Amino acid sequence: MHEDDYLSRVVVDTSSRKFNLYSESGDQKVIECDSIDEFMGVLEFCREILDDDVLAFAGPLVANDNSL
Repeated sequence: MHEDDYLSRVVVDTSSRKFNLYSESGDQKVIECDSIDEFMGVLEFCREILDDDVLAFAGPLVANDNSL
């Protein structure tokens, strides 16, 4: 990201403990957390500093079982 870029979206993927950061210019960065404590710390920080319209959560991954 460039020095004058701003975050336009942060998508939290709770299944893989990742944060996908998108800048207003279209750049993307991924933050991967190694532990649940690290993930929760980053999540808490994001909730404190980001507006609700910037922070989003990815949907959970579910298996599609067609045998039922």
